[in-house]
Amino acid sequence: MPSLPIQTLRQSLLSWYAAAGRDLPWRRSRDPYAIWISEIMLQQTQVKTVLPYYERWLQTFPTVASLAAAEQQQVLKAWEGLGYYARARNLHRAAQQVVAQHQGRFPKTLAEAVALPGIGRTTAGGILSAAFNQPAAILDGNVKRVLARLTALAEPPSKALSWLWSLSEQILDPDQPRAFNQALMDLGATLCTRHNPACLLCPWQPHCAAYDQNLQSELPMSESRGPLPHKQIGVAVIYGEDGRILIDRRRQEGLLGGLWEFPGGKIEPNETVEDCVRREIKEELGIDIEVQQRLITINHAYTHFRVTLNVFNCRYLSGEPQPLECDEVRWVTLDALDDYPFPKANGQIIGAIRQQRSRLPQS
Repeated sequence: MPSLPIQTLRQSLLSWYAAAGRDLPWRRSRDPYAIWISEIMLQQTQVKTVLPYYERWLQTFPTVASLAAAEQQQVLKAWEGLGYYARARNLHRAAQQVVAQHQGRFPKTLAEAVALPGIGRTTAGGILSAAFNQPAAILDGNVKRVLARLTALAEPPSKALSWLWSLSEQILDPDQPRAFNQALMDLGATLCTRHNPACLLCPWQPHCAAYDQNLQSELPMSESRGPLPHKQIGVAVIYGEDGRILIDRRRQEGLLGGLWEFPGGKIEPNETVEDCVRREIKEELGIDIEVQQRLITINHAYTHFRVTLNVFNCRYLSGEPQPLECDEVRWVTLDALDDYPFPKANGQIIGAIRQQRSRLPQS
């Protein structure tokens, strides 16, 4: 462990935070449920994106009991657009556990907190320190970057997690853990940013090894990554004889579990998009369709891969739709699509359907 002026670092950070800390709605609360919601939403999502979702969420589900009692589809709909939907599914399950096992009160020990679905050590530390002022350390992406620069860490943070956790615990102010952890996160989010850090404004600049060695732009070190895999997907917007559209609900496990989508799948080598759409619909739903004109092409990036959605208008021909590779299938009207939680990219498909419908001659 490096020799750091711990007391000086604590005092300077807390003084800076008192003057420059962000005023965020969850910081005005001591309700562990409200703080818990913010911690989950802020995982891999920026504050400005989270703010409107957070306010709406607490209006829809004001207590842990109301969240636990909700249907999963209502929970996913409230989360729609925030991405990383496993967070919402885990949050729902965890709320049910808190009600069933903890009398509706968020547990106050680290071991009990991390036993809840979707809560790791950092999230637990954030909740316990903010709600109960417990001296529980955190190590999110912002904190990793701050500590890596403070010590001029000579390897990627992912290869030094145990060491970084020890440092975070050592540096935490045991008397003011709530303010300290929030200050540490703010330092990384507002000054010690990934690009162009504002070192001249930083309270830790006099003690920062990266600044001293002029390495702040090179640190933290990153792991070399290859190009993101790119998947070509054929997608069907299937119209029945009455004009309704066929959608299906993805299985619970895996990416986007529990959300609704327009059915389709990956294009195989040497397969046309139209052939892919026909084959996938037969395999997934057990029906025959006629593939008509292309509706829209959408490029979308996830964390670990990219997709191109090749979307076609299709006409239902025969067969009874069955959930062969999904949890549920449903015929719905265009207006009813708004009632279902869809992945973000599917929102563009719905927009294209509406635009197409608006161009049709009015009878």
